[in-house]
Amino acid sequence: MMLNDTLAKAFSDQITLEIESSVAYLQLAIALEDANLPGMASWMRIQSDEERVHAAKFIDHVTARGNRPQIGDISAPQDPGAEVVTAFEAALVHEQKVSESIRALYRLAQAEGDIDSLPLLSWFIEEQIEEESTVSEILGRLHLIGDDGPGLLRLDGELGARSPGSDA
Repeated sequence: MMLNDTLAKAFSDQITLEIESSVAYLQLAIALEDANLPGMASWMRIQSDEERVHAAKFIDHVTARGNRPQIGDISAPQDPGAEVVTAFEAALVHEQKVSESIRALYRLAQAEGDIDSLPLLSWFIEEQIEEESTVSEILGRLHLIGDDGPGLLRLDGELGARSPGSDA
């Protein structure tokens, strides 16, 4: 069953947001690389890749339904500067934006009676809970570390140990 025009547009908007998220994480990776934190930069690059996978999941859903998604304009991300906490705060704000967008899409699918989209959207809601929790935990640890250089380097090493496809 094809998506109606309203849902097709909303899914295209979500695809655009997921791609924008990928670009935002890539900009954060650049900032962290510049701050000599290669582990955190790697973590952000993996997040960037994951956001492109998310966009692909939405694209696959829309095309499987017989629609053709349209990627919209991608906003250029702001450079967070060299402050590590600022970079992860930016990541959290962006994840919260994505979470709300997915919840709105879920509510729209319900209102439109499109039960076929609900399993995909439920998966994304769970994914976003995990994403926000992970970034919040990293931020909490950064606040505990404060200006402690060795602590920051330890966290950098931990985050750098993340491999693509892992849940960290």
